[in-house]
Amino acid sequence: MSLPTQLEEAARRLEDASLRMETARARRPTVASLHEWLAALTDYGRALSDIQRFNNESIHEKLHAIAGRLGLEGVL
Repeated sequence: MSLPTQLEEAARRLEDASLRMETARARRPTVASLHEWLAALTDYGRALSDIQRFNNESIHEKLHAIAGRLGLEGVL
């Protein structure tokens, strides 16, 4: 799967988890609703982490491409 596709998928998961968190918070606090909220929060954190990692990879790839064009391939 390409990097932009992975980034889009992670953004979709982030939005989905955010909606699930809002839904769980709107309910009366029970063990079940708190469990749903915590699961959604965990998914949110993982998606956010993936987005950060994919953005870092993208920046790294672009820096290598720029370095290659400038003849600085061994520097990075």
